[in-house]
Amino acid sequence: MEEQKIQLKHPQGKKAVSINKDKYELLTTETVQYLTENKDGTFSEISQRIAQSLKDKKIIFDGSLNWYLEWVKLDLEARQIITRVPKTSPQKYTLTKSR
Repeated sequence: MEEQKIQLKHPQGKKAVSINKDKYELLTTETVQYLTENKDGTFSEISQRIAQSLKDKKIIFDGSLNWYLEWVKLDLEARQIITRVPKTSPQKYTLTKSR
């Protein structure tokens, strides 16, 4: 059976990639869950937590987790599900208030 792909969006309207729908849904769920439990988080914090979560659930992630997560993060920003916290270094992300 052919794997389903999802076309991602870029917050600045740039050309984005298509990725496996299952990977997209997994990383979206994990990212939103992290930001629900924690007020905000850096890319590294979110990435480390997801890597540990996948390990705990014995889910083998095929490919570069950080590469996929970066694209999912950009897509979630473009869809206004997450937002950048202004004036934070390193950059932090939080769930958009209007959700």
